[in-house]
Amino acid sequence: MPEITVSDRHPLGTLTVRRLGYGAMQLAGPGVFGPPADRKAAVAVLREAVARGVDHLDTSDVYGPHVTNQIIREALHPYRDGLVIATKVGAVRGPNGSWEPASSAADIERAVHDNLRNLGLDVLDVVNLRAMFSAEGPAEGSIEAPLTALAELRQRGSIRHIGLSNVTAAQIAEARRLTEIVCVQNHYNLRHRRDDALIDELAALGIAYVPFFPLGGFTPLQSSVLDAVAARLGATPMQVALAWLLRRSPNVLLIPGTSSIAHLRENLASASLVLGAEDLETLNGLAAAGERG
Repeated sequence: MPEITVSDRHPLGTLTVRRLGYGAMQLAGPGVFGPPADRKAAVAVLREAVARGVDHLDTSDVYGPHVTNQIIREALHPYRDGLVIATKVGAVRGPNGSWEPASSAADIERAVHDNLRNLGLDVLDVVNLRAMFSAEGPAEGSIEAPLTALAELRQRGSIRHIGLSNVTAAQIAEARRLTEIVCVQNHYNLRHRRDDALIDELAALGIAYVPFFPLGGFTPLQSSVLDAVAARLGATPMQVALAWLLRRSPNVLLIPGTSSIAHLRENLASASLVLGAEDLETLNGLAAAGERG
């Protein structure tokens, strides 16, 4: 596999971003609901990320809701040239913090305009449509109606590019018949490998794959094998997990999230971590050993 550097880039439609970005979900309160305990710290993390060269931010107005986008605007507006902000629509939050489907044309238009307003933008760079057919992960069901609504908003100039989130291969095929798709966001990491074949198929099509929960999400990755590789390299297990993802395929774009500047710096340093052939073979063997998520 080729070595990865902090400057490696990949297209998102007409845009191009560094392969190691930042996901803003953790800037909201517990359970991605309500405000953070320390808003100033959240602002500082965002400013540090951009200062260190991050040019791909992932967010959604459903985080908080509204909170994360408002913090991004406070921290970074007016935005630096070349900064790409990707957001997502297709869900709303209930009064108790639940995640509920919101995929009617009216829902989609409302969500796009909420994102525009709270981010302080005239046009959204990338909007991912999140499928909400199951709380357990991707599940079959037509996404034609909400995707058509998104495509119409793009024609009206509110969106530059469209992506998908939490989708199956059949839904990706359906979407590509309707409009251009520049990225797919699904759950994938060293232990959760169900999209292995899909990543390679998307790479052949020039479509970016953006794994969410690259470090395990609300339950961080744990593996004695991962720990052993990290100890041998003098790195943290999370750095090794990110480095493996960067080497998994050139179309993989990472958006690890954190509310800590120290953890942000650790995550970004993973781009320069060198995994040898033995390390890669060992890590790849996690799935073969029955640890596939």
